[in-house]
Amino acid sequence: MSNLKLGVEVVGAHDLMPKDGQGSSNAFVELHFDHQRFRTTIKEKDLNPVWNESFYFNISDPTNLHNLTLEAFVYCHNKSNNSKSFLGKVCLTSTSFVPYADALVLHYPLEKRNFLSRVKGELGLKVFVTDDPSIKSSNPLPALDSSVKTEPKQQKIPNFVSNLFSNEKSESRHTFRHLPKESHTEKKSFPRDAVQPMPNYGFYEMKSEPQASKVVKMFSGAPPQPVDYAIRETSPHLGGGQIIGGRVIRSENRPTSTYDLVEKMQYLFVRVVKARDLPSKDVTGSLDPYVEVKIGNYRGKTKHFEKKSNPEWNEVFAFANENLQSSVLEVVVKDKDVLVDDLVGTVKFDLHEVPTRVPPDSPLAPEWYRLVDKDGDKKKGELMLAVWKGTQADEAFPEAWHSDAIGPTESVPMAIANIRSKVYHSPRLWYVRVIVIEAQDLVVSDKSRIPDSYVKIQIGNQIQRTKPIQARGMNPMWNDDLLFVAAEPFEEHLVITVEDQIGPNKDETVGKVVIPLHTVEKRADDRIIRDKWFPLEKSMSAAMEGEQHSKKDKFSSRIRLRVCLDGGYHVLDESTHYSSDLRPTAKQLWKKPIGILELGILNADGLHPMKTRDGRGTSDTYCVAKYGHKWVRTRTIINSLNPKYNEQYTWEVHDLATVLTVGVFDNAQIGSSNGNKDMKIGKIRIRISTLETGRVYTHSYPLLVLHPSGVKKLGELHLAIRFSCTSLVNMMFKYSQPLLPKMHYKRPLTVMQQEKLRHQAVNIVATRLSRSEPPLRREVVEYMSDADAHLWSMRRSKANFFRLMAVFSGLLSVGKWFGEVCSWKNLVTTVLVHALFVMLVCFPELILPTVFLYMFLIGLWNYRFRPRNPPHMNTRISHADTVTPEELDEEFDTFPTTRPTDLVRMRYDRLRSVAGKIQTVVGDIAAQGERLQALLSWRDSRATTIFVVFCLVAALVLYVTPFQILALIAGFYVMRHPRFRQRTPSMPVNFFKRLPARTDSML
Repeated sequence: MSNLKLGVEVVGAHDLMPKDGQGSSNAFVELHFDHQRFRTTIKEKDLNPVWNESFYFNISDPTNLHNLTLEAFVYCHNKSNNSKSFLGKVCLTSTSFVPYADALVLHYPLEKRNFLSRVKGELGLKVFVTDDPSIKSSNPLPALDSSVKTEPKQQKIPNFVSNLFSNEKSESRHTFRHLPKESHTEKKSFPRDAVQPMPNYGFYEMKSEPQASKVVKMFSGAPPQPVDYAIRETSPHLGGGQIIGGRVIRSENRPTSTYDLVEKMQYLFVRVVKARDLPSKDVTGSLDPYVEVKIGNYRGKTKHFEKKSNPEWNEVFAFANENLQSSVLEVVVKDKDVLVDDLVGTVKFDLHEVPTRVPPDSPLAPEWYRLVDKDGDKKKGELMLAVWKGTQADEAFPEAWHSDAIGPTESVPMAIANIRSKVYHSPRLWYVRVIVIEAQDLVVSDKSRIPDSYVKIQIGNQIQRTKPIQARGMNPMWNDDLLFVAAEPFEEHLVITVEDQIGPNKDETVGKVVIPLHTVEKRADDRIIRDKWFPLEKSMSAAMEGEQHSKKDKFSSRIRLRVCLDGGYHVLDESTHYSSDLRPTAKQLWKKPIGILELGILNADGLHPMKTRDGRGTSDTYCVAKYGHKWVRTRTIINSLNPKYNEQYTWEVHDLATVLTVGVFDNAQIGSSNGNKDMKIGKIRIRISTLETGRVYTHSYPLLVLHPSGVKKLGELHLAIRFSCTSLVNMMFKYSQPLLPKMHYKRPLTVMQQEKLRHQAVNIVATRLSRSEPPLRREVVEYMSDADAHLWSMRRSKANFFRLMAVFSGLLSVGKWFGEVCSWKNLVTTVLVHALFVMLVCFPELILPTVFLYMFLIGLWNYRFRPRNPPHMNTRISHADTVTPEELDEEFDTFPTTRPTDLVRMRYDRLRSVAGKIQTVVGDIAAQGERLQALLSWRDSRATTIFVVFCLVAALVLYVTPFQILALIAGFYVMRHPRFRQRTPSMPVNFFKRLPARTDSML
């Protein structure tokens, strides 16, 4: 008897016809071959089912194999009458029967059973012939009732077959299309390792997204990524109550709290103010006092003073309620000594007698307490203390020493300032415009030669030069416009130097001018600033003296300048795609806020160890949140891979088209004296326009970081976010306003200027924030501001290209659908299209109303599928999961490159620079297309509401207004006189630019 068998692996189906009356299907597959039949399990409510089931047919006569046919029928199971409806079939002849080593997964289009059948979609099969004696034929076809009852069971696949099947490298070259997305029911029914290989079958990385081919759901969200990289909605118990589905379920006995977006944490606060008349045990009468506050194994220390009997500390200690290991609080005053610190006196408190303070109650007044010795006898000296119980809403919380941050350690290996929470305000940035007009009476050392002069302008480390002049002479003229960035308070001076180019790389200084920036005139519009003549001084000291020194000389060279501080611009100090503030520099141009953004940073889970301490991996993490001018930093939690922060912060929102950025970092300053950089663990971006008003978003976000070895998940961050609107009218009116201040359109900046000035602005902000205490380090500011977003990356370029392809896939789908209409594939659809075509030709005035009404109906239909979660980092969109090691090496290479050959370095840098510009342009084009998709996707629910209502109104108006009148008005409007045009963009353009794009999901 022959062991030859035909193996069939039923992989999955894609885009099946809905048959259950609810827009879905309960699909299963029947296989017919050589008088044998087998059936897969039923996948309920799934138009893209995935089976991954294998079947083996006995071949009765191997010599007759070339005459046999394999038939695969796809049916929909009807539960009501236990019947089945035809969804399509696939017929394969003997040419498809190949050995197992040559077999590939192919996706076959479903065929009709007869002329009247309605069929669409594909079926993925892998068909092969095997003579392995260890493989047994499959069980016979079960009855339909039993198949329903045994749905969770799955056909067993031999080990060697599953191993070969998991090798998808060769299969991906011959698939007709990508496989469908995994359904939620599939994830629940089968083990994770059974479905893990599925997303990587075909040309998924090289094709547009599957959902874009659907006409109704063409505006769907991002393509799927691994479940481990997706965000999870949670229902935590916060200060305001339990959060379920974005709503706050308040308990009856829970009081309202200002910190209602974080878990309420109880703390014992101890404020050590000062001491007086402390006794000294030293013969010299000197005393080096400090205070130790301890409860159980947790203890904190103040700084010590040398030779002072009346010290003032004014330090606060906060002990978490879960760290209270004793019912007695001890406050001990000690004398600092070389070997053993001497005890000066003690104050003890019974925790049951400590009062509770609830803000906004006034702070508890400190009191004087008499010190006692070990025996309880009163001693000379008093200590002023305040002890109370409170929560993280207390005003003393940010500046306190925290027991849950430090841990039960005797000696803290770092300054307390490095772990405290802090609120920072980035400096107010100005554009400094310097227009160099001309110079007169230049005096050079060599009287016989005509100077070849140029002007060098410097503010801090920013240096620019004027363009070379055409006519050389003693009175050169440049008329060059240069821009710089400066920050208040102005610490740097504007230094203008006239140079004479004597020879190659040899310049001679003709004169200098120093202008303090605080004396420069400010403007908020494009009014003309009067020019002024400045005398050129030979030395820097003389230039610093300015006009007072020039009055001594009757004759001197001078330069004509026009200098101003442009406050009508918004100084871009972050990536334009992720701007958190769009207001101009001049405060008189600011509008009232339209809402309040509240952020609760709850906790982080499953963090990867970033360092080693005491022989085990650990992390010392803190979070940084940036929105507008306000930066916040949580306290650092020491030695914890699951830190709990529970800190809440608030921002005013002036524009919906802005992005909140939250990052997690490992504090490298703790226990380290070599000044290592703080390590990035991951960041999250949330666009304000994607948040519904009043809803509380409680999600756990994956922390994804791209390393030279690939993308890694370093943990999860749990946040609670709420956006509250203060004025609905102002918020909706904002969609009609320009995205940037008017000066950006009246006197626009070039792309090169914006990138150069943004780089300078990030440097200034990083420098200023690094001077704070605790410092917000440069690497943190650059990571939060995406300072390297403009650099070339093959991965980013591919991601932007495929984003562009995904945008145009909708047009390709329409073209494919029209091709099917022309080929009469679906009789009903073709007849309807012909009837619609005749109607529109006979009544052309119905074309626009029909289009707007169609978009209105699509918008209403897509409301059911609107995203319920904020956007997050997507590794599939970012192409982080398919990047090669060579591309990663190129992306993490320094700029300029570190290649040894100078020629290679020059060409490589030039290529990266040009490719970076192309990458940005492609990304911008993709963003415009994604904004077009966002019109009806409900990603920004307010914008979609405005557009849907506009479509309805436009449809009604167009139905009652003659088409000729509308065409006449539109033509005259397009060709209107320039007097009636505005320099700022129109309302539709402003509305379109405020729509969200998928840039928020880019790594």
